[in-house]
Amino acid sequence: MTKQTIFIFVGAFVVSAYAILQFYQIFYLNEDAGPKTILQSADQISVTSMPLHSKPRPLNPVSFVDATGKTLDLSAWSGKVVLLNIWATWCVPCREEMPTLDRLQQQLGGQYFEVVALSIDRGGMETVQKFYDQLGIKNLAIYVDETATALVRVGAYGIPATLLLSPDGQELGRLVGPTTWDSVEMINFLESTITNQFAKR
Repeated sequence: MTKQTIFIFVGAFVVSAYAILQFYQIFYLNEDAGPKTILQSADQISVTSMPLHSKPRPLNPVSFVDATGKTLDLSAWSGKVVLLNIWATWCVPCREEMPTLDRLQQQLGGQYFEVVALSIDRGGMETVQKFYDQLGIKNLAIYVDETATALVRVGAYGIPATLLLSPDGQELGRLVGPTTWDSVEMINFLESTITNQFAKR
């Protein structure tokens, strides 16, 4: 085996090991181990709107299960504007913004709008239910993707990742990082977006 071949094998091994380590840090560390979330606390940042794309973008199919174990995808909310929030109980910024998402769903959820909070916890339904009970989350349904495939499918590289979807399932915009979802400014922005979406139909 030549030196050049050895260098190629060593280089490939180092690159592969680094990629595996990054994947592990994102998806498998728990909060006690200090997960890497690249994000600020919700107390440190308050966004008054979401960056919108110049035109809607197609979204890769995403599947997950609900509290009964039934497999769903985002077509279950066809005809509604959807705020898809991908999160995990071990992500501190996610935990901090969750009550504001719960209040947002209480205020705007209904015929035209839905908050879909999708957990990527490997602990599954039991872990999320315990967290909901601890924080008194009452308006958000439980949806879980234990494989965290959804994060990859939507092309997000950190959590919380929140996508705003049109009634026909296309991506209108996204925000990576936490915010106060029930602020007056955010409510006004979302109400305006919902109105505009249905005015086009």
